[in-house]
Amino acid sequence: MDFRTACEETKTGICLLQDGAQEPFKVRLHLAKDLLMIQEQDVICVSGEPFYSGERTVTIRRQAVGGFGLSIKGGAEHNIPVVISKISKEQRAELSGLLFIGDAILQINGINVRKCRHEEVVQVLRNAGEEVTLTVSFLKRAPAFLKLPLNEDCACAPSDQSSGTSSPLCDSGLHLNFHPNNTDTLSCSSWPASPGLRWEKRWCDLRLIPLLHSRFSQYVPGTDLSRQNAFQVTAVDGVCSGIIQCLSAEDSLDWLQAIATNISNLTKHNDSDLLDRRKHCFTVQSESGEDLYFSVELDSDLAQWERAFQTATFLEVERIQCKTYACVLESHLMGLTIDFSTGFICFDAATKAVLWRYKFSQLKGSSDDGKSKIKFLFQNPDTKQIEAKELEFSNLFAVLHCIHSFFAAKVACLDPLFLGSQAAASAASSSSMSSKAKSLT
Repeated sequence: MDFRTACEETKTGICLLQDGAQEPFKVRLHLAKDLLMIQEQDVICVSGEPFYSGERTVTIRRQAVGGFGLSIKGGAEHNIPVVISKISKEQRAELSGLLFIGDAILQINGINVRKCRHEEVVQVLRNAGEEVTLTVSFLKRAPAFLKLPLNEDCACAPSDQSSGTSSPLCDSGLHLNFHPNNTDTLSCSSWPASPGLRWEKRWCDLRLIPLLHSRFSQYVPGTDLSRQNAFQVTAVDGVCSGIIQCLSAEDSLDWLQAIATNISNLTKHNDSDLLDRRKHCFTVQSESGEDLYFSVELDSDLAQWERAFQTATFLEVERIQCKTYACVLESHLMGLTIDFSTGFICFDAATKAVLWRYKFSQLKGSSDDGKSKIKFLFQNPDTKQIEAKELEFSNLFAVLHCIHSFFAAKVACLDPLFLGSQAAASAASSSSMSSKAKSLT
């Protein structure tokens, strides 16, 4: 699916995302004018106030024709639980809001099958009886090799025949425990409903990449190897999209052109605030938010100033190590500490009790209202959910400047070229001081 305006400012499509050592999984990309949103599917409760699903328990009964009306894939041989891969057309209406394609089966009638092989799960289901209670949890990052459909419209055909074999990468129909001697007719109304709770599969934000001053690349970091159908986008604060894999090189190029257009448009819009047309200019923003405007004569001068600011920022952050700002959370006075070693720490100003803490690497995005509020988007390391934290500050610009400085220092301390130049500068400085000392004696 692909929707865009004539100016390529918006675009939506399905891609694969490889995040670290994980197997690639399906995500939805949405490109807006100033933001690239990466979304993953999740199941949330839509009865009353929406909340994310952890584990759900659903009791179902086998039908006289079609069995359970489900098909499964996966298993421990692929380091994942068995997942529901298809739902029959006959059972889809009854299962709507209860079970979903992509649900991992964790327990069957209280038996833990999380680490069971595909055939072992099939055998448990064969012997499960007429009524089965399943404990399930939606597998958000199902490996792409399972080829799961994104919605329940892809249905399995009902069957009253028992299959003798099964494969973890092929759909195994859950009619396997059909007993020919049982002539009872079980209607669809025999499906017990989950009491008062209804669930819905939705696309939820996984990562938000601000496009202003962001960069993208098709190259494998540190090499001259180009990925023909993949790329990654990195925001100015260091938040990275991960490796986005497209279906083809043409599709990848299409995305890159759209992203490049939006970045270029944002940069041009930002540059329109320049005071004149001098070529080599830069601004420095003070803690009060005031912009100080400077110009130099040559490209080399501008590069030298840029290096000097980077070095000064790194050295100052290295010196102070942490900075704490007073803030407000739901009318309560709090404190936010930005620590070079540990990341972000929010605590109660009166009791000093820590409310939450996150590492720099867990910050996946942020936004502010331009006045006093900052919304942080952190990723929970256990659930992988994005957790939004909003704080209010009396001096927004000072806090934003501090956060950007700490991030810049973090990036610099991992950059071998920067560290190499720092070591060389330090050695040159020491040598110069030594020579001066000798001449004075």
